[in-house]
Amino acid sequence: MFDNPGGFFMNLIAGLPAIVIAMVVHEYSHARVAYALGDYTPRLQGRLTLNPAAHVDPIGLLMLFLVHFGWAKPVQINPNNFSNPRRDDILVSLAGPASNLVTAFVTLIIFVMLIKFDVGLSEGALVVINLIIIYNINFAIFNMLPIPPLDGSHILRNILPYEMARTYERLEQYSFVFLILILATPILDWVFVPLQKIIFALFKGVAGILL
Repeated sequence: MFDNPGGFFMNLIAGLPAIVIAMVVHEYSHARVAYALGDYTPRLQGRLTLNPAAHVDPIGLLMLFLVHFGWAKPVQINPNNFSNPRRDDILVSLAGPASNLVTAFVTLIIFVMLIKFDVGLSEGALVVINLIIIYNINFAIFNMLPIPPLDGSHILRNILPYEMARTYERLEQYSFVFLILILATPILDWVFVPLQKIIFALFKGVAGILL
């Protein structure tokens, strides 16, 4: 899921800030949008902050490096606090992946500007910047998969008719099995590689127009 060139220690050192940024941005955006839509649960749980300690799960972070699959602390929300529960739950779910894409794009813009103005960057800095872009794009793509409890499943559940949504919810008990099967097969490569290339090419094209 989060493969990148280099050995384990290079991934650990260069990938740590990139993964933490992706996790924090993702979870903070869920919390901020939920709060803006009337749910005070994230505030009561201390999630309206960019402090990594509030969002990063140490075990989930370690698993990312060991088996390339991990997790952050999920933001708990109460849809009953929303004025329009189904619509607002979709907006909250979209907020995380959308924030990751914005972070990737802004990082790319900064990178292009640094190159344009001939700012000297070390090889390590280049790797970190590259990984911030890659990991944020990957976070967005992965979390939009319609597998409970990922964001994509919340979106799909809320647009399905009621009975179909209830049936779909019952699949959550098998979600870990689904994730393991997907990670053990080339399916993610079939999804990630094309989407990653499309998104990155789109970002580069827009950056080229703006700069």
